[in-house]
Amino acid sequence: MSVLAFDLGASSGRAMIGQWDGELLKLEEIHRFPNDPVLVGERLQWDILRLYHEIKQGILKAKMKQIPIQSLGIDSWAVDFGIIGAQGELIENPTHYRDRRNNGVMEQVTQQLGKERIFTRTGIQFQPFNTLYQLVAMKQTDSFALKYGKKLLMIPDLLRYFLTGEMHSEFTNASTTQMYNPISGNWDRDLLDILGLPSELLVDIVAPGSTVGKLQASVCEELGVNSIPVIAVGEHDTASAVAAVPALTKDFAYLICGTWSLLGTELEKPVLEELALKHNFTNEGGVENTFRLLKNIMGLWLLQECKRTWDKAGNVHSFADLVKQAEQAEPFLCLINPDDAMFLNPTDMPAQIKQYCKASNQSVPQTEGQIIRCILESLALKYKMDLGLTEILAQKSFTGLHMTGGGINNTLLCQFTANAIGKTVWAGPTEGSAIGNVLMQLIAAGAFTNLSEARAAVRNSFPIETYEPDASTQSAWNEAYARFLQLFSA
Repeated sequence: MSVLAFDLGASSGRAMIGQWDGELLKLEEIHRFPNDPVLVGERLQWDILRLYHEIKQGILKAKMKQIPIQSLGIDSWAVDFGIIGAQGELIENPTHYRDRRNNGVMEQVTQQLGKERIFTRTGIQFQPFNTLYQLVAMKQTDSFALKYGKKLLMIPDLLRYFLTGEMHSEFTNASTTQMYNPISGNWDRDLLDILGLPSELLVDIVAPGSTVGKLQASVCEELGVNSIPVIAVGEHDTASAVAAVPALTKDFAYLICGTWSLLGTELEKPVLEELALKHNFTNEGGVENTFRLLKNIMGLWLLQECKRTWDKAGNVHSFADLVKQAEQAEPFLCLINPDDAMFLNPTDMPAQIKQYCKASNQSVPQTEGQIIRCILESLALKYKMDLGLTEILAQKSFTGLHMTGGGINNTLLCQFTANAIGKTVWAGPTEGSAIGNVLMQLIAAGAFTNLSEARAAVRNSFPIETYEPDASTQSAWNEAYARFLQLFSA
């Protein structure tokens, strides 16, 4: 049984063929492509038509493999969207979530309505790029698309629409918008009405694993392929990644490690209490009627942006070389709060880290190795903090932490994480989002009866590395954590 999974990240995308032979899952990348945002004037946009073109190239490459594909599915990042006009056309390119038009809008909305009111209605963390605030920003600038648009589609919904001509909003991605009410189980149209936003833009919500159309005739004719079902998988890439966590038990903690780090657990109901609001936790939809109680952490964006800055200056190093330099640098020279707003989208990340350390009266890192070590140690300590809060909010105690995603290739970060939390870390698989995408298609096809059965297949099919905390460093990590906590009380 073979399916085609498109996994779109904020910097690249790939097409993967997933195969299940009854015993093992296999994953093969057949097409990879960049996903570069485009700055037009002052507006940072996604090149959505290029992404659609690359999806069609992926379908063509699957055809060349001469492997019968039973379905396809798309997952991507959250919060961004396109707006469809009266004639079914895309009115304008989707705007990138890091675009500066969103600056200050969240603060205005929360001042108007109050954070508690919004959180108890949506359960979603407060991030300046949430879909809700993007729409308010469009209203403030008298956006043509908002004024004359008819339907709003999240990125995977939009690409599915291009393929099938069908408009649906998939649950896991819809839940990230801060416009979905987990109590009513539908869009919170009253919230949009209060803010003067057109709630008629919203389309019906479907569950992950639903068949939401087939390749339309024009696509089949262009590509020379037969029409196949298109499945609404867990279309938020984090939802797909969590679906692929090879947990042995129902109660587990996960860390999806990439450009962003997402740490949390899987629950049957959202946690809407004041402590979750205070620490900016979120309750995003998961597959099989679950909610993902999690904390969004800045992640390896910090390291990636440092490398980009150094590369631009001609000081080029591989990620492996930077991590090696970090391993040789002095431990705990300085620490940062990875989620500080000054790290969201700076022009010079190393300079920002130095500025943060100077402002917090710490030693200022000078070398590449010192800066990277600061980032990795700070991330590990942030994971410790948020794992502890997750246990309190979920009223559970976890024996260890499952790490998945491309970030687990950074073995130093994996070991630092085990050291910081003082518990076992199970690292794997790396291709979590793509695997979760495949799993939901296979469940839709009847290959697995449920997610627990599918996760067992992941455990049997992909390598899992185990990291135990280094007892000889525990005292140093505990002392560093005490210093780390002071950054939040200053």
